[in-house]
Amino acid sequence: MLPVIALVGRPNVGKSTLFNVMTGTRDALVADVPGVTRDRKYGYGRAAGRRFIVIDTGGLIESPRGIEQPMATQTLRAIEEAERVVFVVDGRDGLTPTDRFVAGVIRRSGKPVVVAVNKSEGREGEAAVADFHELGLGEPRPVAAAHSQGVGDLIEAVLADVEPEPEEAAAEADRSLRVCVVGRPNVGKSTLINRLVGEERLIAYDEPGTTRDTILVPFERDGRRFTLFDTAGVRRRARVEDPVEKFSVIKTLQAVDAANVVIGVLDARETVAEQDATLLGLVADRGRALVIAVNKWDHVASEQRAEIRAGLEQRLHFLDYAPVHFISALHGSGVGELMESVGRAYDAAMRDMPTPELTRVLEGAMEQHQPPLVRGRRVKLRYAHQGGRNPPVIVVHGTQAERAPEDYRRYLANCFRKAFDLYGTPVRVEFRSEDNPFAGRRNELTPRQRRKRKRVQRHGRR
Repeated sequence: MLPVIALVGRPNVGKSTLFNVMTGTRDALVADVPGVTRDRKYGYGRAAGRRFIVIDTGGLIESPRGIEQPMATQTLRAIEEAERVVFVVDGRDGLTPTDRFVAGVIRRSGKPVVVAVNKSEGREGEAAVADFHELGLGEPRPVAAAHSQGVGDLIEAVLADVEPEPEEAAAEADRSLRVCVVGRPNVGKSTLINRLVGEERLIAYDEPGTTRDTILVPFERDGRRFTLFDTAGVRRRARVEDPVEKFSVIKTLQAVDAANVVIGVLDARETVAEQDATLLGLVADRGRALVIAVNKWDHVASEQRAEIRAGLEQRLHFLDYAPVHFISALHGSGVGELMESVGRAYDAAMRDMPTPELTRVLEGAMEQHQPPLVRGRRVKLRYAHQGGRNPPVIVVHGTQAERAPEDYRRYLANCFRKAFDLYGTPVRVEFRSEDNPFAGRRNELTPRQRRKRKRVQRHGRR
């Protein structure tokens, strides 16, 4: 399972900025997941071949009041959930009494800790961290999260005992198609799995929170091997008091990471809530193929169905690539078609796309819609090749390619999706500019400069 890192410290030391760098996101609000407050956020990260989950927390102080009290509670729970802690301090302010208090809290947890001295830019390494040796928590690490400086070394220190592994290692160890079933409590996840395997394999009870842990269920369907991950329902509650249930968010995120395809289960009788959209958005952010199952469709009156479909399109517009199936897990209607989509989405996520075919699709897309001008110069795209699977990654090379705007990236992603039938999976398009062959050769002229010099020598400067 993925290691879990908690970012802990007093307010305004740069935890959220560090979170953004570690997860490669623009916004610290990556996953306002149900069961936690807005001050405890989860995201995925990868560095030097190591994958991990990182938790951002609110500031921790000694005598919290008002809104600071639930923030402190959530921070303590994050420390409990995590396997290791990054203690973030402010190098400009030096060691403060609040830092000493936070250090005591972390020390009592018994979790491995690395001190990250943030805002250390412009200062020599030893001078930046000198004050923090006093904490006795090991060698402090200088970082400048706002400039992404020192973060790689920090992660290396935090995960020193975690061996790097290839992205495909888990897939090679298990040839079955791994399907993770996620959703809010009581939407019918366990009932769906029981229907698929044809027996009462899991407890299905009309009470939220019946499933407390991620359960693996192997089975075979139409000659294909599957492993289903039934996850605990991720609920939206300000307080999750059960000491077992409070770990369900982490286990759900770990199950999503281990899966090839995710089935997101919604309740047809309820509107798409913010926690539904957030959880499915995190699945998309992780790059997993996604199929949406709207359960209990048989309980919805026919005159309400059009309104429900419209609501789904509106709230989940950012998941327009994900097929939607309206099912009854209890009675089995629509479940066969659902699993057909799961298999098709997996095949798309793992598809091999030859470079010549990708380049032909790229050329056709540019004939239909030329790349835009950037600072008066047109972006020139030359060829494309596959850069990864699950999700499919397509790397496009050219001149000024990295300047191509986001809407053109989405346009190309849709062209590749249509051409290669990339059904049910996100498609990532990466732009890379070709290196200038004359870069770094200051004493040599480009061919154009040589021709110009010859003209001047022959005819003189006009």
